[in-house]
Amino acid sequence: MLFYDVLASIIHDMKNSLGMVINRLDEVVAEMPSDANDSAKITSIQQEAKRLNNNLIELLTLYRMENERIAPVIDEVDVMSFLQESMAENQSAANATGIDIGCNCSDDLIGYFDEGLVHGIINNLIGNALRYTQSKIELSASEQDGYLVISVEDDGSGFPEQMLKAQEAEINSNGIADGRTLLGIHFANLVTKMHKNKDKTGYIQLSNNGKLKGGCFSIYLP
Repeated sequence: MLFYDVLASIIHDMKNSLGMVINRLDEVVAEMPSDANDSAKITSIQQEAKRLNNNLIELLTLYRMENERIAPVIDEVDVMSFLQESMAENQSAANATGIDIGCNCSDDLIGYFDEGLVHGIINNLIGNALRYTQSKIELSASEQDGYLVISVEDDGSGFPEQMLKAQEAEINSNGIADGRTLLGIHFANLVTKMHKNKDKTGYIQLSNNGKLKGGCFSIYLP
């Protein structure tokens, strides 16, 4: 068995174990009174565990992509329901830290994409935004020039310059090794590029100073 196959197997086991920890933390949080002194601390631990689990899922997905074991399954998706589901998964963490999560999307907006893969991107973006925003996160979706554009925006200090540059280049081994949060960009970039329609291919765009004056991460799906 090749080393990368062994590593993928280990990551899979780690993901399963961490999933059990997250489920137990969900039960603990649900059983605790809302005014408990330790509620915010446990929710913070819960959110970090979810963030780590998302990273493991991204690594496994990247492994399967590179070994041609995964391809996008394009389905018709109710975009508003899709965004609301992502918001609900992160609502307890937002409540514990006093962060408001809003949504700006037409009720009748329909998209065509791999719901599981794109959900992984959005969930990771919300998790990162919760770490860096000041008070508000907004999810939005709309049609623009033949693309479905889904954005996650916050009112934090914005993306650092190296992350803005990373969207223009392939991530190298140094970028991941020094601990910078470039894995999520690489994952989002690969997933969106897997979505094609006629002459259009999906892509990502990072920017600062948008509607909320913080960072805005958008994915464009044809």
